[in-house]
Amino acid sequence: MLNGTAVSHFLLLEFSEVRELQFLHIIVFLMLYLATITGNLLIISSVILDHHLHTPMYFFLMNLAVQDLGQVSIILPKSMINSLLNTRYISFTGCVSQVFWFLFFITSDWCILTVMAYDRYVAICNPLQYEMIINRQACTEIMAGVWSASFLYAGMHTIGIFTNHFCSNIVNQFFCEIPKLTKLSCSELNIIEMATLLTGFVLALGCFVYIIVTYLYIFTTVLRLPSAKGRQKAFSTCIPHLTVCSTFVFTIFIAHLKPTSKSFSWLDIIFTMLYSLAPPILNPVIYSMRNKEIKKAMSKILRFRYFS
Repeated sequence: MLNGTAVSHFLLLEFSEVRELQFLHIIVFLMLYLATITGNLLIISSVILDHHLHTPMYFFLMNLAVQDLGQVSIILPKSMINSLLNTRYISFTGCVSQVFWFLFFITSDWCILTVMAYDRYVAICNPLQYEMIINRQACTEIMAGVWSASFLYAGMHTIGIFTNHFCSNIVNQFFCEIPKLTKLSCSELNIIEMATLLTGFVLALGCFVYIIVTYLYIFTTVLRLPSAKGRQKAFSTCIPHLTVCSTFVFTIFIAHLKPTSKSFSWLDIIFTMLYSLAPPILNPVIYSMRNKEIKKAMSKILRFRYFS
């Protein structure tokens, strides 16, 4: 116990003291990391190299893949390095960096998913004005707004967390997770943290309601289409996005609904892995399985690499 004094470092979770199990942890996390990197890089490469995918929908999808890459890259490598070196150490600065960038990427993810819902709404419910509303300049301005808002929110949230005094430096998680750090605080939440949490909750709930209402309008419009082929094409672009949104919300809801304990809990680890790792891993799979244009672009890239 540190009695509220400043800490110079934190101690992350040690999965096991047995060396063989530590190597097993490295292998499992490395496989998850490589799967995430491969899938999202394929999405990014497909959108960049295939001119048929140079549309706003795939531009936002590419940005989503970039955010997913950043999200896993900020937490998995440090955990694997610690197991490899048989240590639990992370510096105070490193922990601050993890919290900030994880918040930035996960906030950007949710904002991009909301923007993609708006993009599908305009494309299906107001197709004649789509090119005028969702043009290149609008896409650039939207993404600049997403990055700026996410950067500001992550900065305020990080400041709110680390201006508190910590009674312990033992984080029972494989990265500096916010609920675990909050439990280590000796004092009540400060004004900055309370205001940031309230703002984040209101914005996240507002985005969620907006996505639900948007898709109600979209499905109502799609079901009125006279052509079966048109309905199928509309559903093929909407279902993957709706599935990704559902996965994101479901995993975060499960992880944060239950109370967080200060002590070690395998349940905490499982739920944390669900919301921090499952969406970045599953997003490329969902889009590649349900979207024919993405599958075609990916197959071209894979065939080109194979013959090369």
